[in-house]
Amino acid sequence: MALGHGGHETENIPEGEPMSVDPIDTTLWIHIFVQMLAFGILFPLGMVLGIIKSRWHVPLQIFATALALIGYVLGHLHRGRQFNPNNVHAKAATPLFFLMVAQIVLGVYLKLHLERGIHGRIRPVFRILHSINGKAFPVYAWVQMIFGGITALGFCQGEHLGQCLAHFIMGGAFIAYGVLLTILLLVGQLWLRRTNRSQEFFDSAVIAAWGCVNTFTEHRWGTAWVRNDWQHTTMGVIWWSAGLVGVWLSKDRDGAPKRNFIPGFIILITGWAMSAHPQELMISAGTHKMFGYTLMAVGLTRIIEISFILRDKPGVSEDGTQTNSFQYIPVFLLYASGFLFMGATEEQMELLAGSGIDHVAYILILYSLASILFLLTMALIHVYDRANPIAKKPTADGRGGEESQLHDANEFELDGLVSDDEDEERAARRKLLRDDGLEEDGPATPSTVGRNSERVA
Repeated sequence: MALGHGGHETENIPEGEPMSVDPIDTTLWIHIFVQMLAFGILFPLGMVLGIIKSRWHVPLQIFATALALIGYVLGHLHRGRQFNPNNVHAKAATPLFFLMVAQIVLGVYLKLHLERGIHGRIRPVFRILHSINGKAFPVYAWVQMIFGGITALGFCQGEHLGQCLAHFIMGGAFIAYGVLLTILLLVGQLWLRRTNRSQEFFDSAVIAAWGCVNTFTEHRWGTAWVRNDWQHTTMGVIWWSAGLVGVWLSKDRDGAPKRNFIPGFIILITGWAMSAHPQELMISAGTHKMFGYTLMAVGLTRIIEISFILRDKPGVSEDGTQTNSFQYIPVFLLYASGFLFMGATEEQMELLAGSGIDHVAYILILYSLASILFLLTMALIHVYDRANPIAKKPTADGRGGEESQLHDANEFELDGLVSDDEDEERAARRKLLRDDGLEEDGPATPSTVGRNSERVA
């Protein structure tokens, strides 16, 4: 299948080049848009519908699979621009489709509700595999779409590979950070509270780990040190050293979770360093400078949010359902900074320099892409949130109490971990809640009050 992709008229490809000079034809454009619709929108939406156990999960996944197969065929039938059959997009397509087929097989098996004999032992394993693969599918799809763009333009070849990897991995990491912050901001505050950790603990731990990697990988050891080596390596050092400080500050003197400024500070100083990178082309200098300014704005607004908007509190409201409009600013800017960095590779800058477009128009395009992805992420979270409302249960004085909020938190989290509404799963959930002393016996039963009093005592 990999040999078939782009193997129609490979003699048109110049020697040593990744593709021919022909334009992209209509069939290939249709392939691109069909796959973006299937893998970029429908499969992620189907994943959310599966988490909330919607009846539309199976029909949508069937429709998305049919579209993906059509797009796959179109990718082998196009004319116009031809590609080296060993390109990364073609190599990654086959494993991706095997994973898609495996997901379908697992889903069909679970839908049959086979529970007797050996099925009783293997069914829980298949359920976990189906859940993990389904939740990871948007990540697979994102990587494959990036590979598609790289292949279509013939980028990241030869000596350009290293800086290309750096831009796409780091830019993708900023976007992933933005997605995670969006989830935590809108639906993850109660989960975060149950971990007994502040958000800065996780942020600082990841930053420290990433800094250790950068410290020892940004310079090719055994060769002479150049200016960029010094900048990238010392940036790794500040990441792990300040990251460890953030981990330390994430607990107060009594061991309770504590907010701190360190992740915002690290992002701010990283943006300052990136804005000072020397560039040869004017459009490259303008794009990198805007990337640095955007990243500095992320760090600054994050510090303001924690210190002045939330005043070191986990969130605006105790039940984790309220947000302040200012909290969206650093999250959105993370998406924008990720797209700016991914769109600032050497080959992209050379292509744009010869196209007549200036850095202002290009930056506006990248901000537009960030806005679309931000909107899509919030829409998917909204679908999940509407199916799992965190309702306050009234106490004796008519207000929602802490116990009812913890009960809702348990329900909220456990619902996302199951794929079928089966009796044994519901029983297991009730047992878990009963073990925590959070399950109510009935609307007029005094035993719940007694247990709650014992827990308080």
